[in-house]
Amino acid sequence: MLDFLLGILSAGFGDSSLDTRKIDRNIEMLNNHTWFKDIYEDEKYHRLFFVNRNVRQYLQSTIRVKRMIKKEKSQRVFLVFLSKQLKK
Repeated sequence: MLDFLLGILSAGFGDSSLDTRKIDRNIEMLNNHTWFKDIYEDEKYHRLFFVNRNVRQYLQSTIRVKRMIKKEKSQRVFLVFLSKQLKK
């Protein structure tokens, strides 16, 4: 919920830049977990982590990333999100 509100606020103020170092750091943190590593190395999803702005923006949130590490439900939500991004 907090991520959603912060997203709305940042969109309202026009801050659409991505922090590449933060995203890369969060991906490194996630790569320490088998469930993420399997997704990251999957050919159909791998490219999204580099070129899809929505995926990179999703991974820019450290709060969201930490939640994915701790909660299986957040991991499933992320996988659904990735699948939707493939269809775009």
